[in-house]
Amino acid sequence: MKIVIGADHGGFHLKEFVRTLVQDLGHEVEDVGCYSTDSVNYPDLASLVCEKVSGGSVDRGILICGTGLGMSMAANRYALVRAALCHDHYTARMSREHNNANVLCMGERVVGSGVAEDMVRTWLAVEFSGGRHQSRIAQFSQC
Repeated sequence: MKIVIGADHGGFHLKEFVRTLVQDLGHEVEDVGCYSTDSVNYPDLASLVCEKVSGGSVDRGILICGTGLGMSMAANRYALVRAALCHDHYTARMSREHNNANVLCMGERVVGSGVAEDMVRTWLAVEFSGGRHQSRIAQFSQC
């Protein structure tokens, strides 16, 4: 699977950890930044990731900021993006299984690397179950 990842300065360290994890799991990763802890505007990074997801050049995206809130708000402005702000294994699983999320959002200041690893492993492995969930998603998103 091809995954695009982006973060602002508040999520830089966790992005570096997650990027390596995703690569180690055998996925292709495109890192669109940021590349240091120098201050940047999170909507700019969300845009880079979401344009690739909505354009179909990647399979899924991961966005990280301090809390994950800003990234999820910015990402969900894109019609073909279903971004899920997750905080644990369960929310990551349900975001894929029931909501067909194609962008995972998380906060470096909210989750540690252990929880982030569990979420990313789960989120990449779980497939959308479809069925009754498909009609609900169709009410707000193109799938």
